[in-house]
Amino acid sequence: MSIINRRNAVLGWAVWLTAKKTASMKARRASGGGPNVPLVAATFAGLAGAVGALAFWRKQHSGDATA
Repeated sequence: MSIINRRNAVLGWAVWLTAKKTASMKARRASGGGPNVPLVAATFAGLAGAVGALAFWRKQHSGDATA
C-alpha cells in the first residue's frame, strides 16, 4: 500500500484549507480590526502621499522667483 495516494492527498488538501481559514479568522479576530481597517489604512496612506508630494512640489517651485 502506498503512503501517497489520491485519498490521502484529498484529505490533506481539505485539512490545509480548513487550517488556513481557521488561522485567517483567528488573526482577524486578534487584530481587533473590522472590515473597514484596510479602507482607513489606504486613506491615511493616500493622505500622507499627497502631503509629501505637495511639500516636494512647493520646495521645487520655491526657487523659480529668484532665477
